[in-house]
Amino acid sequence: MSPVRTAPAELTAGDAELRTRYLNEVLGLLYPPPCRTDGSPGTPIAEYMVVPDARRPKLLVPSTSRRVAAAAVRRYAEPQSRSAKLKREAVVAAVRTGASSVLLRDRIRVTGPFSHSIDGHLSEALGRELSVSVHIGPARANRKPVLQLIGPDGDTFGFGKLGTGPLTQALVRAETAALTSLAHSGLTKLVIPRVLHAGQWRGLEVLVQSALPVWLPRAPLSRRRLVAAMLDIAGCCGYTTGALSGSAYWHDLRARLAEVGDRPEGVGLAAAAELLVQRAGEIVLRYGAWHGDWAPWNMANIADGLLVWDWERFASGVPLGFDAVHHELQRRIQSTGDAKDAVEATVRRSAELLAPFGVPVDGREATALLYLVDLATRYLTDRQAEAGARLGVLGTWLLPVLIRRVEEL
Repeated sequence: MSPVRTAPAELTAGDAELRTRYLNEVLGLLYPPPCRTDGSPGTPIAEYMVVPDARRPKLLVPSTSRRVAAAAVRRYAEPQSRSAKLKREAVVAAVRTGASSVLLRDRIRVTGPFSHSIDGHLSEALGRELSVSVHIGPARANRKPVLQLIGPDGDTFGFGKLGTGPLTQALVRAETAALTSLAHSGLTKLVIPRVLHAGQWRGLEVLVQSALPVWLPRAPLSRRRLVAAMLDIAGCCGYTTGALSGSAYWHDLRARLAEVGDRPEGVGLAAAAELLVQRAGEIVLRYGAWHGDWAPWNMANIADGLLVWDWERFASGVPLGFDAVHHELQRRIQSTGDAKDAVEATVRRSAELLAPFGVPVDGREATALLYLVDLATRYLTDRQAEAGARLGVLGTWLLPVLIRRVEEL
């Protein structure tokens, strides 16, 4: 899952050091030796403005073209508030007019052989001229460099993801496989990216996908449209039916729980899961596919359709309705900031959330709790707490609610 993107009002010296260190790590991956990112003399490859600055890097904006720089900022992310939108527009205006030299003082100049850079690799792989804008994400186990690919005219035509370690490489491969499979599955209720390029480069897993037009005006999203899209995904690989206790899903989840059973939170989680299946294991459920991280920030509703991206957690054979529960939980966390209360409210609403998916009445709360077990297992497997993710410590929000609810079931 993608943690809610919030930032402290002020950075401590330690925070700034960690962010700067990660920025340097990303630059070292994108521009390995003999490329240089310290401003050394040599053949120029790229020059970046650091937004908002080098102590709080969120975006590297190519500065060689005002049109390209404006596109990089405008299409970086959808602002979640009026003030955030005003700040973004101020930066766009600055790069368009040339005032960025005052507003954005921190610069990174890259020199060296073009063929050794990510710019050179992607330009050759895609057969076109491009500029790269680099997104620097918050601390989490699945953090990876995300590249916005922009043509000379300022058109954002693609986004690239780079898998840098075992977890992120597996996720990039999984998203490549998911998008390739879903391209031929006959989806009609949502729009997904196309794979433009996939492969390896200098030990990194690379996926380039087409850019969905998220910058188009948004349309109100009805509950009916959202559910229809989730059902479209649920049935794209077919359905199976059976009691939870004997299902392939429970067999797989149990194996995943065993892999994290050596940790204190894993012990409590496994015990809650076993008790849940003891009490609800005979309920007959339907199993299908799910997006795996269907959150408000991974979709956009426009007049022509519902756009959905970030398919690295896609899986089949899960209880129907998982996407609906996940979306509700993430929506509540995003709007309130109180993750524990969001879990409580989501479980309380399980009957309403799962009714459109044909989940039997006596299995709806159990399905929501099973989703929480699945999500918690993912967090432990990915070691989100060790990576510093904001919601990485499950004992502070998810586990207490899950354990109590299972005991009351």
